[in-house]
Amino acid sequence: MVNLWSTDATRAARRTCRRYERQWKKDNLHVSLIALRDSWKSYQEAVRSTKFAYYSDLISLNSNNPRVLYTAINSVLKLNDHHVVQASAKMCDEFCDFFIGKVAALRATMSRAPVCGHSVTAIRGLVAFQQISLNDLIKIAGKAKPSGSPDEVMPTRFFKEVFSVVAPLILHIINMSLSSGIVPDDCKKAVIQPLLKKPGLDASLAANYRPILKLPFLSKVLEKCVYHQLLVFMDENAIFETFQSGFRALHSTETALVRVLSDIYLATDSGNSVLLLLLDLTAAFDTIDHEVLLHRLHHYVGISGLALEWFRSYLTNRKMCVRMGSYSSEYSDLPWGVPQGSILGPLLFSVYILPLGDISRELGVQFHLYADDCQLYLPLNTSSGLSISILTNCLREIKTWMSEIFLSLNDHKTEAILFALSIQCDSSLTDCGSFNSQLTTSVTNLGVKLDSTLNFDTHINGVISSSLFHLHRLSKIKPFLSRCDLETVVHAFITVRLDYCNSVLFGVSKGSIASLQMVQNAVARFLEGRRKYDHITPVLAELHWLPTDVRIRFKILLLVFKTLNGLAPPYLVSLL
Repeated sequence: MVNLWSTDATRAARRTCRRYERQWKKDNLHVSLIALRDSWKSYQEAVRSTKFAYYSDLISLNSNNPRVLYTAINSVLKLNDHHVVQASAKMCDEFCDFFIGKVAALRATMSRAPVCGHSVTAIRGLVAFQQISLNDLIKIAGKAKPSGSPDEVMPTRFFKEVFSVVAPLILHIINMSLSSGIVPDDCKKAVIQPLLKKPGLDASLAANYRPILKLPFLSKVLEKCVYHQLLVFMDENAIFETFQSGFRALHSTETALVRVLSDIYLATDSGNSVLLLLLDLTAAFDTIDHEVLLHRLHHYVGISGLALEWFRSYLTNRKMCVRMGSYSSEYSDLPWGVPQGSILGPLLFSVYILPLGDISRELGVQFHLYADDCQLYLPLNTSSGLSISILTNCLREIKTWMSEIFLSLNDHKTEAILFALSIQCDSSLTDCGSFNSQLTTSVTNLGVKLDSTLNFDTHINGVISSSLFHLHRLSKIKPFLSRCDLETVVHAFITVRLDYCNSVLFGVSKGSIASLQMVQNAVARFLEGRRKYDHITPVLAELHWLPTDVRIRFKILLLVFKTLNGLAPPYLVSLL
């Protein structure tokens, strides 16, 4: 295991400490014992200084990205709890065979249906990509995350530092790729590093690992150049699905939940019950069929000519290998899927499932998508003729359509929940027919736990438990952080949890909000070093932290402001 605190200074201090320890054991003199104690204190101070410098550098490097900062700090905090299987070349080959075999087995259960044509919705087609200027390339590379493939010759951070020097050569490669419609083979090689899904799982089983895919940095820069042009083209021609919130500007999980819950509240306030169905797809990005995707790009988006040939080259001849420590498997072909670690992957998946919205609308079922997370919901009202059969038919059509394009719907993980808030609810509206077996009283939807009464007690209890757990973990590194760095880490670990989708908590009971306020108070006292019973109002005012209930109202007002000023998704604008 890597010892992060082993530096020249700490090793020298430890050698001195050991020398005085041997001297004291040899002569057993009091003066040797005093020297041992002093040397031990010096060693502890050297370790503390090393930890302080390490955390300071780590936080300053990632301070502008709370998600990356959380991952970096969390990896250090659980360093001693992470147990993995002993790496070897044979193990890498087994993981590679498993990941490829899993997708092959899923696709074997389905059969390709003939893809039918579709009228091009674009006003003008995208025939070729525009050439990139040097200034634009430097900006794109500067904003890109310093992450790349372990197989790269040059470390990504160093590559970014010298990018302005090599930018003209990189520009030539990228523009040649865009003008010829050919993606270099080296940009299509991915390295997978298996990561255990949850602590405590059997590390010897490949099924318990999540494949973390890493692409070359140059590949990501090239994809970003194409991504911007494709995104602008689709926005200008209104090709995106309105109710697709995944990986789109001005969209988020919170805006998606606000719209879905708004529809549910309106239905339940009218005396109807609402059935919400959360569909789960198995390895959605990995099973994508390239020919179907190219058909979507051509007939649904309007891409042709060299631009379409570029995407064909981008999808074909992709390769992957598994890397564990210093061991690696041989590169294997990837004849399906889009890489999840890529820039274009999420956007291409949104294009791939464009017809899903048409199916739901045609059958009269409300829906919302967030990448591969699909929500179907329907108010149940016998007087208006809306019944379970409509949702059943819609799900059957979607499942058949998905099977034809090699998407696997996981029935075992598909969940249903019934919201029936009316006091006098007709018993016929609580019978969910074929969905009774999937019915549950609580589901997790885009990171928020919804219960059938929409009081959010389950979600709030989870936020409280998680926040206090991380607060306890942060207490271990508090002595090694400056006041400024500690506040940055607190926001990355705890504040983001308290604020995540907190607009959906508007109107919950005061007792539930008070529980969240107690967590915020504990965090404020932890940060400022105050005692448990110190008055909290001056502390929050000094930190410029709004109380929890005010933060919720502020989030609602912020969403309204964005909606009124064209900074929100169209599905929220339509509500006002």
